[in-house]
Amino acid sequence: MHLRYLLHAGLAIPQLPFMYLDGKRILGSVPKLPAASGPRGVANLGVGPVFRLLCIGESTMAGVGVATHAEGFAGTLATSLSQRLMREVNWEVHAKNGATARRLLQSVLPQIEAETADLIVISTAGNDAFKLTTPWSFRRDLEEMVDCLQQRYPGTPLAFTNTPPIREFPAFTPLIKRTIGRLVEFHGEQLQRLAEDRAGVFFNHEKITLAGWSKKHQVEGRPDDFFSDGVHPSGLTYRVWARDFAAFL
Repeated sequence: MHLRYLLHAGLAIPQLPFMYLDGKRILGSVPKLPAASGPRGVANLGVGPVFRLLCIGESTMAGVGVATHAEGFAGTLATSLSQRLMREVNWEVHAKNGATARRLLQSVLPQIEAETADLIVISTAGNDAFKLTTPWSFRRDLEEMVDCLQQRYPGTPLAFTNTPPIREFPAFTPLIKRTIGRLVEFHGEQLQRLAEDRAGVFFNHEKITLAGWSKKHQVEGRPDDFFSDGVHPSGLTYRVWARDFAAFL
């Protein structure tokens, strides 16, 4: 891992000035969308005991790209789980647009007041890739996050979502897609190893591609249909992604 990352970083360093210019153009062209509203809800499609779902993460978990969490990842995941479990699912979201794993650990987790949870779902890795966090620093932050959550919620499964498909983002240039896309894949490898090393931790390592998703879920649409702003998911993507993750769970 270290050698492969260092080789990748060595190849990327000469391109940093071009990446900086690309990044400035992207920031100027991508609209600033707010996080979704309504971070709590109930999916009542069953008769069994209440199932408590806690969702934590970065912009995708914050529902950037849709108006409400009910139509975003958390709400759709809760509905899918309720259907599969035949239980009422009470869900709540604690997320921050732009948050790295370190920021989730320091700023988001301390604000969570829920005393119990039956499942905790976490989305991360995207912002760490954008901020060029090294894989080993990312792994350290993940370990601390898992320690914190397992101490607060002993016995509760922790499930990490797929890493974001940065290579598919329409708003990104080929250079950004290639360099940052490869870095998020390194972070995905750390998530996979974490899931293998720690009991009660799970990670959906399937790499998301629009072609693969369209075939797997029989979803038709242009690439832009899957994104709200060229970077964040659209309502269509949140629905497909949440249902796919429910099947993984």
